[in-house]
Amino acid sequence: MKTKSTEINMALIWFGAGVSIAEIITGTYFAPLGFSRGLAAILAGHLIGCALLFLAGFIGSKSQKSSMETTKMSFGILGGKFFALLNIMQLAGWTGIMIYDGALSVNGIFETGAWMWSIIIGLLIAAWIALGIKNVSRLNIAALSALFILTVVLCRIIFFSGNGSALTSESQDAMSFGAAVELAAAMPISWLPLISDYTKESKRPLASSLASSAVYGITSCWMYLIGMGAAIFTSETDISLILLKSGLGWAALAIVVLSTVTTTFLDAFSAGISFESISLRPKAKTVSLIVTALGTAGAVILPMENITGFLYLIGSVFAPMIAIQIADFFVLKNDSSAQKLDIAKAVIWAAGFVLYRISLGWNFFLGNTLPVMLAVFAVTLVYGKAKRRAL
Repeated sequence: MKTKSTEINMALIWFGAGVSIAEIITGTYFAPLGFSRGLAAILAGHLIGCALLFLAGFIGSKSQKSSMETTKMSFGILGGKFFALLNIMQLAGWTGIMIYDGALSVNGIFETGAWMWSIIIGLLIAAWIALGIKNVSRLNIAALSALFILTVVLCRIIFFSGNGSALTSESQDAMSFGAAVELAAAMPISWLPLISDYTKESKRPLASSLASSAVYGITSCWMYLIGMGAAIFTSETDISLILLKSGLGWAALAIVVLSTVTTTFLDAFSAGISFESISLRPKAKTVSLIVTALGTAGAVILPMENITGFLYLIGSVFAPMIAIQIADFFVLKNDSSAQKLDIAKAVIWAAGFVLYRISLGWNFFLGNTLPVMLAVFAVTLVYGKAKRRAL
């Protein structure tokens, strides 16, 4: 019998996911908005993204299926495999980006070669995977406790150092408020194809999904805020220089390495689970280790400085997907998992993908995700009800 995950375990997992150098870096992009507008955009975007994250987690925990298995309920067997493949690709990309950002940041503090730090971080992630998610629980608690303390210290240095006047600055060249909301929503949306991999084992679907999304949302907002505040306070958007100016020294090294390992572990681990929706061989742990190796190699070889385009691409793929799933699961009570492919849902998703990409050129006050998802949700409902009347 499988051990059921508790809400505390879920909270710890998603706290680790939220404490991320990538999120701090993304937070620095909000500095030109000024503190007040930047904070409002961060909160609004995370409210949208984490509401979707909660619904995705609830679908998985209620059906007791992994994230990619739940997609089959709307898109059929081949549709589920298609999204599993896309998810593995984005997780491999995230693994490389996380390792790259972590290595670059550490090397900015201790100049010993970013390639070497990429390999070290990659090996630590592989060790986490080899131990398994159940066996690293105590190690994870120790790592997350250290991260919590260190980020509190970093936060204190940034916001309570007597330079509060800097927080009111605002640039004329700032991104629009809507674009900032979208950038804030994009990060929790990137976790949509993963959350059910962890909530599926829960005894209490509502509690575990709420704990996961709420803890992640609060932690992610905190990371964004640290990045934005640090950029305003230090006038730097390079995270390594921000950490260097913070004066944390070896503590900064611990923040970067531990946050990179605890977050990237989830990406690589879920890549293995997603692969199970395509094939049972090789085993999930083997796939996770392969993804870690590929991500490490990518971090050593490829430039991965700006992740904004990558975040928008993830949003364009998975926001229409979850909109269809929400309509099917909560309203239509539809289950297409026995079908080879639900062609109509595939067409609706493709239209939603195109609409999202086109909408990036528009300026919505609350970002692109919300209006696109509402449109896809409405079309799915209309189609579903029309299909029932026709039968």
